[in-house]
Amino acid sequence: MRWPILAGIVKVESNHAAGRTIANNGDVSPRIYGVLLNGSGAGGNTTVFTDTDDGRWDGTATGERAVGPFQFMPATWQSTGQDGNRDGARDPHNADDAALGAAAYLCGRGRNLTQTGQLRAAILQYNRSTEYLTNVRRWIDQYTAAARAGGNADLSKVTGRVRTVLQAALSQRGVPYSWGGGNASGPSKGICCSPSGKSGTSITGFDCSGLTTYAFARVGIRLPRTAAAQASRGQRISASAGHGALRPGDLVFFGYAPGRDSTIYHVGIYAGGGRMINAARPGTVVRYDPVDAMPGYAGGARLL
Repeated sequence: MRWPILAGIVKVESNHAAGRTIANNGDVSPRIYGVLLNGSGAGGNTTVFTDTDDGRWDGTATGERAVGPFQFMPATWQSTGQDGNRDGARDPHNADDAALGAAAYLCGRGRNLTQTGQLRAAILQYNRSTEYLTNVRRWIDQYTAAARAGGNADLSKVTGRVRTVLQAALSQRGVPYSWGGGNASGPSKGICCSPSGKSGTSITGFDCSGLTTYAFARVGIRLPRTAAAQASRGQRISASAGHGALRPGDLVFFGYAPGRDSTIYHVGIYAGGGRMINAARPGTVVRYDPVDAMPGYAGGARLL
């Protein structure tokens, strides 16, 4: 079991319990309930599941619904649930218990999840849908790539303005992500810590386009404020050309619908060797990431 596998599952099941509070002991509030599985078609359910827990976990005795951040069925939790926080109870609404329960369930029957075929079987046991399998595998790949973040950029063969831009961006490693933060002068006040920036907490740092704006300002290049607008600058590099077409100093874009620049949501600075300097998302810091640590590669732009 690797942590990106659990991260991929919980991303698809509940988006990491987004919008909920997770206490220090792992309790999630308010609780997360799936749709009532009564065959109505709501939420895609077409099969009737009769009640097995008398409403203990899913809050209703009229039928069944998935529960908790990992969306366990009550009957599955009964046989698989674990006490991850060691408080003497097994609760699917507790993030620690649920994560350990998911690990036990996926690794059941002696599976070795380093083997591709056995990982595939484990995910399909969790949800027997090829679309679900594809989605979870995509997120596992993204989290695996993100786990490789770190190391040092080799600038020995980079000179001139490209070197200046890369050095400027790398000098900001460790600065917090700040939604709306960063400008040509450096880090600035933005908002923490949700993707939509609604928490209201002020934090000094960079978001993705704030970082690129700062780095390119060091060589006199003014960039528009958003990632999508920055894609209109310089020589555009098609996503179909692959990462191999990128050169150090290029902007690297990511979109919800690659090929449509209006859907671009993220930008980094390519540093060579398949890596970029990246202000990834709330809760992170500016870091040196693999390019494939972000989903939806949408090509690049060459300004230098």
